[in-house]
Amino acid sequence: MRSAKELGTPVWRHVRTNLRTRFALAFATVAVVVAALVGLLSYHAASERIYQEIDASLRSAAAAVENGETTGLAAPALPDRGRGRGQTRQVTAQSVAPDGTVTPLGTSGVVLPVTGTTLAIATGSTGRTDAVETDVDGESYRILTVPRSGGGALQVAVEVEDVEHVLGGMANEIALASAIVLVLAGAAGWLLARRITRRLEALAAVAEDISVHGGVDRQVPVQGPVEGTDEVGRLSSAFNTMLSRLAAARDAQERLIQDAAHELRTPLTSLRTNASVLRRFADLPPDARARLVDDVQGETRELSNLVDELVQLALARRTDEPEQTVDLAALAGGAARRVTRRTGRQIRVDADGGTVHGHRLGLERAVGNLLENAAKFDTGDGPIEVHIRDGRIAVLDRGPGIDAGDSARVFDRFYRASAARSLPGSGLGLSIVHDVAQTHGGSVFAGTRPGGGAEVGFTVGRDRLLPASQPDHDDASPRPSTLTET
Repeated sequence: MRSAKELGTPVWRHVRTNLRTRFALAFATVAVVVAALVGLLSYHAASERIYQEIDASLRSAAAAVENGETTGLAAPALPDRGRGRGQTRQVTAQSVAPDGTVTPLGTSGVVLPVTGTTLAIATGSTGRTDAVETDVDGESYRILTVPRSGGGALQVAVEVEDVEHVLGGMANEIALASAIVLVLAGAAGWLLARRITRRLEALAAVAEDISVHGGVDRQVPVQGPVEGTDEVGRLSSAFNTMLSRLAAARDAQERLIQDAAHELRTPLTSLRTNASVLRRFADLPPDARARLVDDVQGETRELSNLVDELVQLALARRTDEPEQTVDLAALAGGAARRVTRRTGRQIRVDADGGTVHGHRLGLERAVGNLLENAAKFDTGDGPIEVHIRDGRIAVLDRGPGIDAGDSARVFDRFYRASAARSLPGSGLGLSIVHDVAQTHGGSVFAGTRPGGGAEVGFTVGRDRLLPASQPDHDDASPRPSTLTET
């Protein structure tokens, strides 16, 4: 897959372009939609209000005509572009007989059209009124038709050309306001997106540089409204945490490789020397041949054990193993049986029946390493003991114990105390225990056992401990400690 650098455009430039443009467009779109909706609602409300006032004035005029007042018909003043603001308009009125005969009323001289609805009102077929807007002699009129008490219908109308001009001007003003809102919202969205993407650009630039050069020893500035507490600030903090963990993992990997190379060099050098001696195998006396074969077998066995422990150490911090509920007593019992089969030593497990939430294989490997370590140093006939209380796993033996100067270093990689240098092993077993304990939020400990011997073990974090299961019977007394002898 080609990197962004190979494609010729940095990642941060894509981020800036896409996010800023999309954010500005989205912000402007929302703003202009809201402005358009408000404008349309305002236009509709204004139009309804104006025509309601016109219809009210026409009903008043119709009532006056019905009372015999046919002179001086005029409508309330409305804005008029052609005639000037505030000037009144003449109301046109006419009577329509049931047979369709039209009788003009007033002095306007305008003849209003008679429609089928008008005739239906005049003949009494319908008792409702009718208000319509239509063109008369090229002018727009609002016509109100009402039934007359003596029969027939009465039509009153007023010219509304000026009203349409007012509403048209309002529509133009709303469109202009929406366009201004669109521009302003787009600019505001662009500025806001610029502030947001400036920090995202820093993240993207670091990610691009890491993908190209592989360096993780850096930090991204955490900025935000309140000390980086917004989403981008939290993302920056999480990114920095990820970089710190990657740097720590890289350093740990480099140390492991360096330590492993150092430890592997000794058996490999010995094997290379023995291999050169094997060229003269036929010239060697029988006892020298036997010593040479034993030496080669011992070195290969030590090399194989070292490789196995390196693999275990690499797996000690693995987090892809699913976490599950682990019964520590059952886990320790299984590890004890396996060590007994290999060493023939008796192991006694004293557990409180506690359970934890963690990686079963890792915990089992740690307990097994503690037992192997105890069996290597304790050469007596007494049993090795395992005590488990409240997430604390301790292995006790009757060996030579641990010197005060060694107790703080026995969990270091490849460290071997002076008393252990003549014994087989690579010094990785307790280091694996340390990593497993750290993965489960716990710690390790090592010291001298009262009466002689050593006490070595680890703890599991308090948040990993699970509540004790309730008994199935009615007796709610505490569950006693279990004693398992293998």
